[in-house]
Amino acid sequence: MKKITLLAVAALAMTFASCKKDYTCTCTIPASGSSAAATYTYELKDVKKKDAKDACNSVGSVWILAGGSCDFK
Repeated sequence: MKKITLLAVAALAMTFASCKKDYTCTCTIPASGSSAAATYTYELKDVKKKDAKDACNSVGSVWILAGGSCDFK
């Protein structure tokens, strides 16, 4: 009975655990006038998806203000 209870608790704990993965945030500013297009890729390693998305949005705000865009994967 104890083994079944411990197994159930372990399975429940893994269900609620957050996965940490590697994500990429790619920001681009299109070419304008005499300047060429600029692209920068930020590697976000071993983070939760929500934290990676927040970091991409935070860093990307500078690029967006400059007329660019950011893509989170």
